[in-house]
Amino acid sequence: MSRHRFYAPPAEITGSSITLSPDESHHLSRVLRLRPGDQVSVFDGVGSEYTCKVSHSSGSRVVLEIIGQLTDQVESPLNLTLAQALVKGEKFDFIVQKATELGVSRIVPIVTEHSDVRIADEKADRRLGRWRRVALEALKQCGRRVLLQIEPPQPFTEFLHCENPQSDDRTSGEVALMLAFTESGGASIDSLLAEHRGGAPVTAVIGPEGGWSDAELRSMAEFGCHSVTLGRRILRTETASVVAIALIQHALGDLSR
Repeated sequence: MSRHRFYAPPAEITGSSITLSPDESHHLSRVLRLRPGDQVSVFDGVGSEYTCKVSHSSGSRVVLEIIGQLTDQVESPLNLTLAQALVKGEKFDFIVQKATELGVSRIVPIVTEHSDVRIADEKADRRLGRWRRVALEALKQCGRRVLLQIEPPQPFTEFLHCENPQSDDRTSGEVALMLAFTESGGASIDSLLAEHRGGAPVTAVIGPEGGWSDAELRSMAEFGCHSVTLGRRILRTETASVVAIALIQHALGDLSR
């Protein structure tokens, strides 16, 4: 039987007790119908997870008693960002879910010239909230303990200025590696990952269904972003995201361990 996992921020963990939010309390008591004495797990979003038993249960307030702490390592050692061009509807939900499962640390939704989605300001907060809920459910399912950071959508040029790997302190030896996956041309991912210095963050940049514009390709080159090929076949953007993340995590993260 799989264990039931819940999220509680550090502020709700006091001594040996944890108070769940109304939503988490409702799910425990009304949906799962757990009762006092039942055991569950709770993670705090910053790396800790506890084995608990239900102490007090009601529809809107559940208090748990901590009976132990888990110490195994479940997070990837790689600081990996996914910069993903916006796509329609459930496709982006799928990308968020799979990126979470594969150990991505951060997602930046980007608006590109050929993106088929434009999010109005009044919808951005609602869409961002949805993505964060999708990520939280994926965290519960896959066993991770650190919340995934998902930023508001931003124009691609703004993203490049903020993430410019050429602005890093090269004397530290930890220069960020930014890889933009393209439909044609570009270097092999093996050759670029082989040059990666341990500890430095990596950013995977995935374009829209319509591909990158010529101007965007020039901008990426100017900002030190490497073009990478994923082979001869043209992949859907959600497929490219999963493949790119998996290859990077295999080479530098924990998928091969």
